[in-house]
Parts: sequence; structure tokens; C-alpha cells
Amino acid sequence: MTFQNKTVFITGGSRGIGKAIALRLAREGANIAIAAKTAEAHPKLEGTIHTAAAEIEAAGGKALALQTDIRFEDQIEAAVQRTADTFGGIDILINNASAINLLPTEQLEAKRFDLMHGINVRGTFLVSKACIPFLRKADNPHILNLSPPLDLDPRWFGMHLAYTLSKYGMSMVVLGLAEELRAAGVAANALWPHTTIATAAVQNLLGGDYLIQRSRRPEIVADAAFAILSRPSRECTGNFFIDEDVLRAEGVTDFDKYAVNPGGELQKDLFVK
Repeated sequence: MTFQNKTVFITGGSRGIGKAIALRLAREGANIAIAAKTAEAHPKLEGTIHTAAAEIEAAGGKALALQTDIRFEDQIEAAVQRTADTFGGIDILINNASAINLLPTEQLEAKRFDLMHGINVRGTFLVSKACIPFLRKADNPHILNLSPPLDLDPRWFGMHLAYTLSKYGMSMVVLGLAEELRAAGVAANALWPHTTIATAAVQNLLGGDYLIQRSRRPEIVADAAFAILSRPSRECTGNFFIDEDVLRAEGVTDFDKYAVNPGGELQKDLFVK
């Protein structure tokens, strides 16, 4: 498969995993639409839609920077339509945008609950809805959500109920769309990292430098996404992939190259046993 002239719509792709996936596909010649909120530099968050677009074009792809808050349906529809108008369609959707808060139920404010569900579940659903008409017309169309395997182990609910509900909501979108779109040949899959990934969320919200040193770089998720999106959509749908497993199936044996601290101890990500 080639990604030359394929059009990829990525939510939340101005930094971290989303940007890494964008750059990986850009190196294969893809057109990348970055739909994210950050249009101006933030003191604690590296990267904007414009800096990401510049990196994408430097990597060999074509970029479209779209300031988009996926909590608002009108912004979603405008961004999707502009992408299709600019590049002639949409071949791949990557639902990467996500909000996280691990507070227990008694401490979590309603606005934090609403933010996670507004982005993770509602946003993912509405972006998918807007892209489906274009994906139906594409050759080898894929939807890929950055969400975990569905596992009803009570510990994932007891530790951070609201966040688990929101991420499992994204995964249930995968389960539903894989079946709903099976006859149309539109694949829907989920991808989740085996270990924590060195992103701004891990740095600022979860574990700081300590956890960063026990993490892998976003490129491992990007390489796994590339492998999944290269597969025939009619033969690869409804799966809940773990990045390391995907790459092992592709023949990768050296995972130390992805580590922030090669040879060091790694921290398993949430939802991974």
C-alpha cells in the first residue's frame, strides 16, 4: 500500500502521538489535515497546528492546519468539508484528540467530566459521523481511534471511573462502526500503547520527569498506526490493537530504540495488564 496522495484527517494532532502519526504518514506522501485547538503558542504545551503543519510539509507531505474544537459540531463539519474540498476527499480518519483526568468520583467536578466526554466520546462520534460519507468513497478507508481494549476488569473503573467511561466510549465507537460499516469496506480499529508514552499529558498531568523516563517515544505508536493503516480495510476491522503486538507481527524485535531511557524500566500504560 502507498499513502501517496492519501488524505488523513487527524484530531488533536498538533503535538504528541497525533503529530508523530502525522509525520510518519507524511513521509509516505500523505496529505494531512490537523484539526486541533492550539493555534497560538502555549507556555506549557509545545506545538501548534501551524508548527505541526510546517513539520508535516518538511517531512514530504501536504498539510492543512484547521483550528477546531471537536466539542462543536459546526466546527467539525467545517473542518471536514474544507479538508475534502482541499484534497478531493478523505481516506483515513484518526480520532486522537482526548482529555484526561484521573480524579476519583467524589473529587471530580462536573465540568471535568463533561470535558472528557465532550471530547473523547461525543467528539469522536461526531467527527466519525462527518467523515463517513467521504470514507465510503475512498480506496482502503480506515478509522483509527487512540483508545484501549474493552476490558470490564473492575480495577479500571474503580481507579478513575469518569476517565475509563470516556475512553471506553471511544472504544465502543470502534466496536459499533466496525460492524455498521463492514459491508461498505470501511475499517474501524483501536490502537493503544503497551507503555506510557512521553507526551505533554504524561509530563504535566501524570508523572513528570519520573514517568517520562519510564516511557517510550510517540514514534512507536506512529509506526504501529502505519502498519495498521497499510492493511486492507476489508480484512482488518474491529480490532483493539496494542502497539508492541502490532510491531512484533511486523517483525520488529528491537523496542529499546523507542525508549526515552534505553535499557531502563518501563511503565505499563493504563488498561494494560
